[in-house]
Amino acid sequence: MASNNSFLWQSNFRIINDRVILVQVLICVFLCINLFLITTFFLKDYFHTTMRYVLFVVTLFSDCLFLIMTDMLLILNYFSLTIQMWLCLIIYIILSVYTLVTPLTLTAMVLERYVAICMPLRHAELCTTHKTVHLILIIHSLSSVPSIVIISIFFATASLTLYTTGRTCSAEMFSTYQWQEHLRSAISQFYFMIMCMIIIFSYVQIMKVAKAASGNNKKSTWRGLRTVILHAFQLLLCLIQLWCPFIENVVLQTDLMLFINIRYFNYVTFILAPRCLSPLIYGLRDDLFFQAVRYYALSGLYKKQLLG
Repeated sequence: MASNNSFLWQSNFRIINDRVILVQVLICVFLCINLFLITTFFLKDYFHTTMRYVLFVVTLFSDCLFLIMTDMLLILNYFSLTIQMWLCLIIYIILSVYTLVTPLTLTAMVLERYVAICMPLRHAELCTTHKTVHLILIIHSLSSVPSIVIISIFFATASLTLYTTGRTCSAEMFSTYQWQEHLRSAISQFYFMIMCMIIIFSYVQIMKVAKAASGNNKKSTWRGLRTVILHAFQLLLCLIQLWCPFIENVVLQTDLMLFINIRYFNYVTFILAPRCLSPLIYGLRDDLFFQAVRYYALSGLYKKQLLG
């Protein structure tokens, strides 16, 4: 019986280990793709002055940072490594901010498409480089509000000796009471409710223009509409991510192995997947950006062949 339990434990450990390796491979692949797209953005001057491309590269930076930080926590938790609370606090603040930066930036990109399609005469006035910088600052400020609230409450309740205590880092460590979890969830749900309302409003308005348009304008409008739908799908996956901790906490009380399986599934589906869709939506579907990507990719291969 003991040998069977030992074999089962080793089998489970191997499965989990394979999953961790798979996550590392996926993250490395997506980081390489994102870094290549970021390089493409900086190599072409036109992208620097166009709002949608600037916002696109902001999502790429946000996703890269988020993937690196979450992967670091995954490895720390997998090997049960402890870090001091002050370092965990910094990691939590960064993750808390950049959990919202991507969906808020996606919402801003939807609004940019709304202005471009429904208010074309005002697009050049409203979507300048100067206003894009202001918009990015607003996005990061709004993304910081939930973490400021949670951390302020934590500072008020935690003792000074706690900051030098070594623990396994997780977001739950900063919620001493159950109502803090509910407050964090309520703030996030409020953000996503506003974002969903903006998405629906933009979709309806673009749909009206699409029905009234004709010829090339109709084709361009329907393409913009499909982009809005893809952004809405990304936001839906991000929204589901907020419900995952509640499901995981319930499962943890009943079955540890099921908890591990569900947490892995949630991480891949609702954390990795939404942040891997951005390169597909804008990096490949946008004709101008795709042409630049293809040009620099082929130039790199050509130079490599010459050097070879």
